[in-house]
Amino acid sequence: MAIKDYVKDGKKLYSVYVDGTNAAGKRIQFTKRGILTLRQAQNVEFEFKCELSKIKDQKLTYTFDEWYRVCIERMNHELLRSTVIGYESQIEKWVNPHWKNLEITKIVKAEVYDLVFNKCDEINTQRTRLNLLKRIKRIFQMAVEEGIIDRNPALGIKIKVGETEQEVLTTTEVDIFLREAKRCNHRFYPVWVVALMTGMRSGEMYALKWTDVDFEGRTISVTKAWSSKIKENDGIGDTKTKRHRIVPISDDLFQFLRETKLKTGASSEYVLPRLGEWAHGEQADVTRDFCEAVGITSVKFHDLRATFITNLLARGETLARVMSIVGHTELKTTNGYLRKAGVDVKGGTDKLGYKLPQEADATVLKLVKKS
Repeated sequence: MAIKDYVKDGKKLYSVYVDGTNAAGKRIQFTKRGILTLRQAQNVEFEFKCELSKIKDQKLTYTFDEWYRVCIERMNHELLRSTVIGYESQIEKWVNPHWKNLEITKIVKAEVYDLVFNKCDEINTQRTRLNLLKRIKRIFQMAVEEGIIDRNPALGIKIKVGETEQEVLTTTEVDIFLREAKRCNHRFYPVWVVALMTGMRSGEMYALKWTDVDFEGRTISVTKAWSSKIKENDGIGDTKTKRHRIVPISDDLFQFLRETKLKTGASSEYVLPRLGEWAHGEQADVTRDFCEAVGITSVKFHDLRATFITNLLARGETLARVMSIVGHTELKTTNGYLRKAGVDVKGGTDKLGYKLPQEADATVLKLVKKS
Protein backbone atom coordinates (compact mmCIF):
# COMPACT_ATOMS: atom_id res chain seq x y z
CA MET A 1 0.00 0.00 0.00
CA ALA A 2 1.45 3.35 -0.99
CA ILE A 3 0.80 6.95 -1.92
CA LYS A 4 3.38 8.39 -4.28
CA ASP A 5 3.78 11.79 -5.86
CA TYR A 6 5.02 12.47 -9.36
CA VAL A 7 5.24 15.40 -11.72
CA LYS A 8 3.35 15.61 -14.98
CA ASP A 9 3.35 18.65 -17.25
CA GLY A 10 5.06 20.59 -14.47
CA LYS A 11 2.31 19.79 -12.00
CA LYS A 12 2.59 17.65 -8.83
CA LEU A 13 0.12 14.77 -8.76
CA TYR A 14 -0.44 11.69 -6.61
CA SER A 15 -0.98 7.97 -7.24
CA VAL A 16 -2.47 5.39 -4.87
CA TYR A 17 -1.70 1.68 -4.88
CA VAL A 18 -3.38 -0.85 -2.54
CA ASP A 19 -3.11 -4.64 -2.78
CA GLY A 20 -4.23 -7.68 -0.77
CA THR A 21 -5.95 -11.04 -1.18
CA ASN A 22 -9.53 -12.26 -1.30
CA ALA A 23 -10.97 -15.14 0.78
CA ALA A 24 -9.43 -17.65 -1.60
CA GLY A 25 -5.99 -16.08 -1.32
CA LYS A 26 -6.10 -14.60 -4.80
CA ARG A 27 -4.27 -11.30 -5.15
CA ILE A 28 -6.41 -8.15 -5.49
CA GLN A 29 -4.99 -4.77 -6.62
CA PHE A 30 -6.42 -1.23 -6.68
CA THR A 31 -4.63 1.69 -8.37
CA LYS A 32 -5.51 5.28 -9.19
CA ARG A 33 -3.39 8.05 -10.69
CA GLY A 34 -3.79 11.75 -11.38
CA ILE A 35 -5.02 12.74 -7.89
CA LEU A 36 -4.64 16.48 -7.32
CA THR A 37 -3.90 16.70 -3.58
CA LEU A 38 -2.40 14.56 -0.83
CA ARG A 39 -5.63 14.78 1.13
CA GLN A 40 -7.60 13.40 -1.80
CA ALA A 41 -5.03 10.64 -2.20
CA GLN A 42 -5.43 9.67 1.45
CA ASN A 43 -9.21 9.51 1.03
CA VAL A 44 -8.84 7.29 -2.04
CA GLU A 45 -6.46 5.00 -0.14
CA PHE A 46 -8.99 4.70 2.70
CA GLU A 47 -11.78 3.80 0.26
CA PHE A 48 -9.58 1.16 -1.39
CA LYS A 49 -8.77 -0.38 1.99
CA CYS A 50 -12.47 -0.55 2.90
CA GLU A 51 -13.28 -2.21 -0.42
CA LEU A 52 -10.46 -4.70 0.06
CA SER A 53 -11.73 -5.52 3.56
CA LYS A 54 -15.22 -6.22 2.21
CA ILE A 55 -13.85 -8.52 -0.47
CA LYS A 56 -11.71 -10.38 2.03
CA ASP A 57 -14.66 -10.97 4.36
CA GLN A 58 -16.96 -12.20 1.60
CA LYS A 59 -17.74 -15.90 1.56
CA LEU A 60 -16.47 -17.65 -1.52
CA THR A 61 -19.09 -19.10 -3.83
CA TYR A 62 -18.48 -22.27 -5.80
CA THR A 63 -20.54 -24.35 -8.15
CA PHE A 64 -20.71 -27.99 -7.09
CA ASP A 65 -18.28 -28.95 -9.85
CA GLU A 66 -15.76 -26.26 -8.86
CA TRP A 67 -15.80 -27.31 -5.20
CA TYR A 68 -15.71 -31.04 -6.06
CA ARG A 69 -12.51 -30.45 -8.05
CA VAL A 70 -10.96 -28.57 -5.13
CA CYS A 71 -11.80 -31.57 -2.93
CA ILE A 72 -10.28 -34.05 -5.40
CA GLU A 73 -7.06 -32.04 -5.46
CA ARG A 74 -6.84 -32.24 -1.67
CA MET A 75 -7.80 -35.92 -1.57
CA ASN A 76 -4.92 -36.72 -3.92
CA HIS A 77 -2.59 -35.72 -1.08
CA GLU A 78 -4.51 -37.56 1.64
CA LEU A 79 -6.05 -40.72 0.18
CA LEU A 80 -5.03 -43.67 -1.96
CA ARG A 81 -5.20 -42.91 -5.65
CA SER A 82 -7.62 -45.81 -6.14
CA THR A 83 -9.95 -44.25 -3.53
CA VAL A 84 -9.83 -40.88 -5.27
CA ILE A 85 -10.64 -42.56 -8.58
CA GLY A 86 -13.74 -44.03 -6.90
CA TYR A 87 -14.87 -40.50 -6.00
CA GLU A 88 -14.20 -39.21 -9.50
CA SER A 89 -16.04 -42.01 -11.28
CA GLN A 90 -19.19 -41.81 -9.13
CA ILE A 91 -19.42 -38.01 -9.02
CA GLU A 92 -18.83 -37.65 -12.77
CA LYS A 93 -21.35 -40.38 -13.58
CA TRP A 94 -24.17 -39.67 -11.14
CA VAL A 95 -23.85 -36.16 -9.69
CA ASN A 96 -22.31 -33.71 -12.16
CA PRO A 97 -24.94 -34.30 -14.88
CA HIS A 98 -27.45 -32.73 -12.45
CA TRP A 99 -25.46 -30.43 -10.15
CA LYS A 100 -22.45 -29.33 -12.17
CA ASN A 101 -23.41 -25.66 -12.40
CA LEU A 102 -25.45 -25.42 -9.19
CA GLU A 103 -24.08 -23.05 -6.57
CA ILE A 104 -23.09 -25.24 -3.62
CA THR A 105 -24.64 -22.88 -1.06
CA LYS A 106 -28.05 -23.34 -2.69
CA ILE A 107 -28.17 -27.14 -2.60
CA VAL A 108 -30.60 -28.22 0.12
CA LYS A 109 -31.44 -31.55 1.73
CA ALA A 110 -34.45 -32.15 -0.52
CA GLU A 111 -32.24 -31.89 -3.61
CA VAL A 112 -29.75 -34.38 -2.16
CA TYR A 113 -32.60 -36.80 -1.45
CA ASP A 114 -34.06 -36.33 -4.94
CA LEU A 115 -30.68 -36.92 -6.57
CA VAL A 116 -29.81 -40.08 -4.65
CA PHE A 117 -33.23 -41.75 -4.79
CA ASN A 118 -34.85 -40.42 -7.97
CA LYS A 119 -32.41 -38.91 -10.46
CA CYS A 120 -29.96 -41.77 -9.96
CA ASP A 121 -32.64 -44.45 -10.34
CA GLU A 122 -30.36 -46.48 -12.61
CA ILE A 123 -28.20 -47.43 -9.61
CA ASN A 124 -28.97 -51.13 -9.22
CA THR A 125 -27.92 -51.84 -5.62
CA GLN A 126 -28.50 -50.14 -2.28
CA ARG A 127 -24.80 -50.57 -1.49
CA THR A 128 -23.83 -48.46 -4.52
CA ARG A 129 -26.42 -45.85 -3.54
CA LEU A 130 -25.01 -45.76 -0.01
CA ASN A 131 -21.46 -45.32 -1.28
CA LEU A 132 -22.58 -42.43 -3.48
CA LEU A 133 -24.31 -40.74 -0.55
CA LYS A 134 -21.19 -41.13 1.61
CA ARG A 135 -19.06 -39.43 -1.05
CA ILE A 136 -21.52 -36.57 -1.52
CA LYS A 137 -21.68 -36.15 2.25
CA ARG A 138 -17.90 -35.93 2.52
CA ILE A 139 -17.64 -33.29 -0.19
CA PHE A 140 -20.24 -31.16 1.57
CA GLN A 141 -18.53 -31.71 4.92
CA MET A 142 -15.27 -30.39 3.52
CA ALA A 143 -17.19 -27.27 2.45
CA VAL A 144 -18.56 -26.90 6.00
CA GLU A 145 -15.06 -27.18 7.47
CA GLU A 146 -13.86 -24.52 5.04
CA GLY A 147 -16.68 -22.17 6.02
CA ILE A 148 -18.18 -22.17 2.53
CA ILE A 149 -21.54 -23.53 3.72
CA ASP A 150 -23.06 -23.50 7.19
CA ARG A 151 -24.56 -26.98 7.23
CA ASN A 152 -24.11 -30.28 5.42
CA PRO A 153 -27.34 -30.84 3.42
CA ALA A 154 -26.65 -34.59 3.17
CA LEU A 155 -26.81 -35.13 6.94
CA GLY A 156 -29.77 -37.17 8.19
CA ILE A 157 -30.40 -38.99 4.91
CA LYS A 158 -30.21 -42.75 5.47
CA ILE A 159 -30.13 -45.73 3.16
CA LYS A 160 -30.98 -49.18 4.45
CA VAL A 161 -28.54 -51.85 3.34
CA GLY A 162 -28.87 -55.43 4.47
CA GLU A 163 -25.89 -56.88 6.28
CA THR A 164 -23.63 -58.79 3.92
CA GLU A 165 -23.10 -62.24 5.35
CA GLN A 166 -19.46 -63.06 4.74
CA GLU A 167 -18.71 -66.73 4.22
CA VAL A 168 -15.69 -68.47 5.70
CA LEU A 169 -14.25 -71.93 5.28
CA THR A 170 -14.10 -74.37 8.18
CA THR A 171 -10.78 -75.95 9.08
CA THR A 172 -11.83 -79.16 7.35
CA GLU A 173 -12.86 -77.23 4.23
CA VAL A 174 -9.51 -75.40 4.13
CA ASP A 175 -7.76 -78.77 4.22
CA ILE A 176 -9.88 -80.02 1.30
CA PHE A 177 -9.49 -76.74 -0.59
CA LEU A 178 -5.68 -76.68 -0.45
CA ARG A 179 -5.23 -80.43 -0.85
CA GLU A 180 -7.34 -80.57 -4.01
CA ALA A 181 -5.78 -77.40 -5.43
CA LYS A 182 -2.30 -78.84 -4.95
CA ARG A 183 -3.30 -82.25 -6.33
CA CYS A 184 -4.53 -80.78 -9.61
CA ASN A 185 -1.71 -78.22 -9.71
CA HIS A 186 -4.23 -75.36 -9.89
CA ARG A 187 -2.70 -72.13 -11.21
CA PHE A 188 -4.08 -70.21 -8.18
CA TYR A 189 -2.72 -72.67 -5.60
CA PRO A 190 0.29 -70.48 -4.60
CA VAL A 191 -1.96 -67.42 -4.30
CA TRP A 192 -4.50 -69.25 -2.16
CA VAL A 193 -1.76 -70.59 0.13
CA VAL A 194 -0.41 -67.11 0.85
CA ALA A 195 -3.92 -65.72 1.31
CA LEU A 196 -4.88 -68.38 3.87
CA MET A 197 -1.52 -68.27 5.66
CA THR A 198 -1.12 -64.49 5.94
CA GLY A 199 -4.57 -62.84 5.65
CA MET A 200 -3.08 -60.34 3.21
CA ARG A 201 -5.34 -58.39 0.86
CA SER A 202 -5.37 -59.27 -2.83
CA GLY A 203 -3.52 -56.13 -3.97
CA GLU A 204 -0.89 -56.57 -1.25
CA MET A 205 -0.15 -60.11 -2.41
CA TYR A 206 -0.02 -59.07 -6.05
CA ALA A 207 2.63 -56.47 -5.17
CA LEU A 208 4.62 -58.82 -2.90
CA LYS A 209 8.28 -59.15 -3.87
CA TRP A 210 10.98 -61.48 -2.60
CA THR A 211 12.73 -58.47 -1.12
CA ASP A 212 9.74 -58.16 1.23
CA VAL A 213 10.29 -61.67 2.60
CA ASP A 214 12.77 -62.04 5.46
CA PHE A 215 13.54 -65.75 5.68
CA GLU A 216 15.96 -65.28 8.55
CA GLY A 217 13.54 -63.26 10.65
CA ARG A 218 10.55 -65.24 9.34
CA THR A 219 8.50 -62.14 8.52
CA ILE A 220 6.83 -60.51 5.53
CA SER A 221 6.90 -56.71 5.22
CA VAL A 222 3.63 -55.40 3.79
CA THR A 223 4.45 -51.93 2.46
CA LYS A 224 2.55 -51.59 -0.82
CA ALA A 225 -0.42 -52.78 -2.84
CA TRP A 226 -1.32 -53.13 -6.51
CA SER A 227 -4.50 -51.76 -8.09
CA SER A 228 -5.75 -51.88 -11.66
CA LYS A 229 -7.11 -48.34 -11.11
CA ILE A 230 -3.59 -46.91 -10.71
CA LYS A 231 -2.18 -46.22 -14.16
CA GLU A 232 1.26 -45.00 -13.12
CA ASN A 233 4.10 -46.87 -11.37
CA ASP A 234 2.93 -50.24 -12.77
CA GLY A 235 -0.18 -50.00 -10.59
CA ILE A 236 1.80 -50.07 -7.35
CA GLY A 237 0.72 -47.70 -4.58
CA ASP A 238 0.19 -47.54 -0.83
CA THR A 239 -1.63 -50.15 1.21
CA LYS A 240 -5.30 -49.53 1.97
CA THR A 241 -4.47 -47.83 5.28
CA LYS A 242 -1.23 -46.24 4.04
CA ARG A 243 0.53 -48.03 6.88
CA HIS A 244 3.28 -50.64 6.80
CA ARG A 245 3.00 -53.82 8.85
CA ILE A 246 4.78 -57.09 9.56
CA VAL A 247 3.20 -60.52 9.03
CA PRO A 248 4.85 -63.48 10.78
CA ILE A 249 5.68 -66.55 8.71
CA SER A 250 4.46 -69.89 10.12
CA ASP A 251 6.44 -73.11 9.72
CA ASP A 252 4.20 -74.35 6.89
CA LEU A 253 4.40 -71.04 5.04
CA PHE A 254 8.17 -70.90 5.54
CA GLN A 255 8.56 -74.30 3.88
CA PHE A 256 6.22 -73.30 1.03
CA LEU A 257 8.01 -70.01 0.35
CA ARG A 258 11.42 -71.65 0.45
CA GLU A 259 10.34 -74.28 -2.09
CA THR A 260 8.73 -71.61 -4.27
CA LYS A 261 11.91 -69.52 -4.17
CA LEU A 262 14.00 -72.51 -5.25
CA LYS A 263 11.63 -73.17 -8.18
CA THR A 264 11.56 -69.60 -9.47
CA GLY A 265 15.18 -68.80 -8.69
CA ALA A 266 16.14 -65.37 -9.97
CA SER A 267 13.58 -65.48 -12.77
CA SER A 268 11.00 -63.36 -10.94
CA GLU A 269 11.15 -60.53 -8.45
CA TYR A 270 7.57 -61.25 -7.43
CA VAL A 271 6.64 -64.00 -5.00
CA LEU A 272 3.40 -65.02 -6.72
CA PRO A 273 2.60 -65.73 -10.39
CA ARG A 274 1.28 -62.86 -12.53
CA LEU A 275 -2.01 -64.49 -13.49
CA GLY A 276 -4.14 -62.75 -16.09
CA GLU A 277 -7.39 -63.53 -14.29
CA TRP A 278 -5.97 -62.05 -11.10
CA ALA A 279 -4.88 -58.86 -12.88
CA HIS A 280 -8.35 -58.50 -14.41
CA GLY A 281 -10.16 -58.91 -11.09
CA GLU A 282 -11.56 -62.38 -11.79
CA GLN A 283 -10.01 -64.08 -8.74
CA ALA A 284 -13.36 -64.15 -6.90
CA ASP A 285 -15.01 -66.14 -9.72
CA VAL A 286 -12.08 -68.54 -9.99
CA THR A 287 -12.13 -69.18 -6.24
CA ARG A 288 -15.90 -69.66 -6.10
CA ASP A 289 -15.89 -72.04 -9.08
CA PHE A 290 -13.16 -74.20 -7.54
CA CYS A 291 -14.97 -74.39 -4.19
CA GLU A 292 -18.11 -75.60 -5.94
CA ALA A 293 -16.09 -78.14 -7.91
CA VAL A 294 -14.62 -79.74 -4.77
CA GLY A 295 -17.89 -79.58 -2.83
CA ILE A 296 -17.15 -77.05 -0.09
CA THR A 297 -18.68 -73.69 0.90
CA SER A 298 -18.61 -71.41 -2.14
CA VAL A 299 -16.52 -68.45 -0.97
CA LYS A 300 -15.07 -65.46 -2.78
CA PHE A 301 -11.37 -64.67 -2.87
CA HIS A 302 -11.63 -61.98 -0.17
CA ASP A 303 -13.35 -64.51 2.10
CA LEU A 304 -10.01 -66.30 2.43
CA ARG A 305 -8.83 -63.28 4.43
CA ALA A 306 -11.93 -63.60 6.63
CA THR A 307 -11.18 -67.31 7.05
CA PHE A 308 -7.66 -66.44 8.26
CA ILE A 309 -8.96 -63.86 10.75
CA THR A 310 -11.77 -65.98 12.22
CA ASN A 311 -9.47 -68.99 12.47
CA LEU A 312 -6.96 -67.04 14.57
CA LEU A 313 -9.66 -65.54 16.80
CA ALA A 314 -11.35 -68.91 17.33
CA ARG A 315 -8.06 -70.31 18.60
CA GLY A 316 -7.59 -67.62 21.19
CA GLU A 317 -5.35 -65.11 19.42
CA THR A 318 -5.84 -61.63 20.86
CA LEU A 319 -7.76 -58.94 18.98
CA ALA A 320 -4.79 -56.57 19.18
CA ARG A 321 -2.42 -59.06 17.60
CA VAL A 322 -4.84 -60.02 14.84
CA MET A 323 -5.40 -56.32 14.12
CA SER A 324 -1.65 -55.83 13.75
CA ILE A 325 -1.21 -58.82 11.44
CA VAL A 326 -4.07 -58.04 9.04
CA GLY A 327 -3.70 -54.25 9.08
CA HIS A 328 -6.99 -53.16 10.63
CA THR A 329 -6.88 -49.62 12.00
CA GLU A 330 -10.06 -49.82 14.09
CA LEU A 331 -10.87 -52.34 16.77
CA LYS A 332 -14.52 -52.54 15.67
CA THR A 333 -13.42 -53.93 12.29
CA THR A 334 -11.59 -56.88 13.82
CA ASN A 335 -14.24 -57.22 16.52
CA GLY A 336 -16.83 -57.83 13.79
CA TYR A 337 -15.15 -61.17 13.03
CA LEU A 338 -15.66 -62.41 16.60
CA ARG A 339 -19.30 -63.25 15.88
CA LYS A 340 -18.32 -65.20 12.80
CA ALA A 341 -15.71 -67.08 14.84
CA GLY A 342 -18.21 -67.68 17.65
CA VAL A 343 -15.70 -66.35 20.18
CA ASP A 344 -18.05 -63.78 21.68
CA VAL A 345 -20.58 -66.46 22.68
CA LYS A 346 -18.23 -69.38 23.29
CA GLY A 347 -18.82 -70.86 26.74
CA GLY A 348 -21.85 -68.67 27.28
CA THR A 349 -24.10 -71.63 28.18
CA ASP A 350 -21.62 -73.22 30.62
CA LYS A 351 -23.13 -71.27 33.53
CA LEU A 352 -26.65 -72.64 33.25
CA GLY A 353 -28.07 -73.53 36.66
CA TYR A 354 -29.32 -76.92 35.50
CA LYS A 355 -27.88 -79.95 33.73
CA LEU A 356 -28.97 -83.25 32.24
CA PRO A 357 -29.29 -86.20 34.61
CA GLN A 358 -26.58 -88.86 34.47
CA GLU A 359 -27.35 -92.53 34.02
CA ALA A 360 -26.65 -93.29 37.71
CA ASP A 361 -29.01 -90.54 38.81
CA ALA A 362 -31.97 -91.87 36.85
CA THR A 363 -34.89 -93.43 38.78
CA VAL A 364 -37.32 -95.92 37.28
CA LEU A 365 -40.87 -94.85 37.92
CA LYS A 366 -43.77 -97.24 37.77
CA LEU A 367 -46.63 -95.75 35.91
CA VAL A 368 -50.00 -96.82 37.36
CA LYS A 369 -53.07 -96.34 35.29
CA LYS A 370 -55.93 -94.94 37.30
CA SER A 371 -59.21 -96.77 36.98
